[in-house]
Amino acid sequence: MEPNLPRKLEKIFNKCIVSNQINEAVLFVQNTSGDFSYSKGYGGQDIDSPLLMASITKLLTTTCIFVLQEQGKLLLNDKIKSYLDHSVLDGLHVYQNQQYSFDLTVADLLFQISGLPDVYEEGSNSMKNRVMKEDFSYTFYETIEMTKKLSPHFKPRASKKAYYSDINFDLLGKIIETITAKPLNELYRQLIFDPLGLKNTYLPKSETDLVPAIYSKNKPISRPLFVTSSGASGGCISTARELMIFSKSFFSGRLFNSAIFDQLSSYNMLQSSMRPICYGSGYMRIPLNGLISAFLAKGELIGHSGSTGSFAFFYPDKDVFMTGNLNQMDDPALPVKLSMRIAMCRG
Repeated sequence: MEPNLPRKLEKIFNKCIVSNQINEAVLFVQNTSGDFSYSKGYGGQDIDSPLLMASITKLLTTTCIFVLQEQGKLLLNDKIKSYLDHSVLDGLHVYQNQQYSFDLTVADLLFQISGLPDVYEEGSNSMKNRVMKEDFSYTFYETIEMTKKLSPHFKPRASKKAYYSDINFDLLGKIIETITAKPLNELYRQLIFDPLGLKNTYLPKSETDLVPAIYSKNKPISRPLFVTSSGASGGCISTARELMIFSKSFFSGRLFNSAIFDQLSSYNMLQSSMRPICYGSGYMRIPLNGLISAFLAKGELIGHSGSTGSFAFFYPDKDVFMTGNLNQMDDPALPVKLSMRIAMCRG
């Protein structure tokens, strides 16, 4: 690590929190060995403060899928109709008057190439619009029915297409529970939290579980019912410190054989609203070469961010892991921009 990197990180973080959208924030940066470590908090937050993982939860779901594959309990090219009831799938994916619901595979969901729409973002009464006004709970089956009312964006595995949709990971979560006959929170604990010694990372399941508030337009809002309902696509709570432990383990092969990343090396760019983010192997990939970095960087960021400002990324070219939270719902691009600036930081 460059000797003046801490000063550079301090400058990047301070510039980020100047934004009037940021009321709380935390940044944690390390290399693989932990020889280099930098952390900074704002608004009373530090690396042990609870944070909403939001969509970083998808990395936990991906981990379970890879572990189950290693155990011989599923294959990525399995049709999901092997694990889900006919009534769940019937009418879920109808594109140009042809039904593809029963042709969907586990890989289609994991790679975000199913073409399924996203009830969180889409529709006149999208979950995003509603959750900004009120807290509410919902079930997996209610999400399925809402998805059936929206139109898919392309047929599964359409060339070079990907569309980010929470329902893909909601379905993966249900498949995991079906195969193991265990609730998702128990599987996460058994396969991830306990092996890694994570004491402050959990999937909330009741009103007694702490769910941190999130800021929107400088006001903290509490949405425990919504978060508790989010499950496999975005419901976990953690800390920057424990996200760091998990992120390193995810990419190092501690939880599953990381050689699978070489076997699943293809990925596609997501819809225009999420560019330059690509998706593959159950995680985000952000290319840093070319115009986006003014040709000053190479390689890619890999990991995930969340709509609540959370982030957990790895930049292999510089051996830099970064985790943290900007704790705001108004601009989901902010944690990605911060992570890119850190990756492109020149010491």
